[in-house]
Amino acid sequence: MTLELDRPVTRRTLGTETMLVLGLSLGQSAVYALVSIVAKLTADGPLSAQTAALNTSRSARPYLDLTYQVLGIAFALLPVLLAVHLLARDPGAPARTLGLDARRPGQDLARGAGLAALIGLPGLALFWVAAQLGLNATLVPAALPDLWWTVPVLILAAVQNAVLEEVIVVGYLMTRLRQLQWRLGAVIATSALLRGSYHLYQGFGAFLGNAVMGVVFSLFYLRTRRVMPLVVAHTLLDIVAFVGYALLPRDWFDWL
Repeated sequence: MTLELDRPVTRRTLGTETMLVLGLSLGQSAVYALVSIVAKLTADGPLSAQTAALNTSRSARPYLDLTYQVLGIAFALLPVLLAVHLLARDPGAPARTLGLDARRPGQDLARGAGLAALIGLPGLALFWVAAQLGLNATLVPAALPDLWWTVPVLILAAVQNAVLEEVIVVGYLMTRLRQLQWRLGAVIATSALLRGSYHLYQGFGAFLGNAVMGVVFSLFYLRTRRVMPLVVAHTLLDIVAFVGYALLPRDWFDWL
């Protein structure tokens, strides 16, 4: 009896695989974010009077807290490894297919910095408007204690967020949806709306801003087929937000 080891991958299999990858990663985050925004909207007081905290402490014991932070960052990247592993079934090296390699470091850094400026400055304006209209919760980008490892952990968290989101929501998801023969507009919209949805816990301004960012990043990826500049841009944006909030005077961020 001979086992059939090379069965072709069907559209149904690809669809199931995509749902499982999202369910283990940012699709799960989107569901929790939806529950969070419903909880905020149904709580006493307006949305603007509530808080959305990122990078929070997990223990009052500093070295145990550090251990939890590092483990959380490491395990959050497992869906990325899973996605890359699954893409290895396709022709070509998955890292090259995604543009997640070091072939063009200078170009990737320059493009990433340009994208960060393109997204970051209008994003701050949108966030300010949303805050004035009461459409966002009060955002606390970093709520870790002031310890020697705080800034390194915040930088690692920024890198983790960038790799996870850009590989899954742009590189992997858009690749699979195109293989499933979705229309290009639907692919871009799905990627952008997913990005916005898992930021809903911050409020509706964050949803809109991240959805717009998702459209820009999706179009960039379709044109260049490279995720690395998106990872660079996202990392820079998060480092500025996380480390800036941790190091600069709190009254500078009253508008958040």
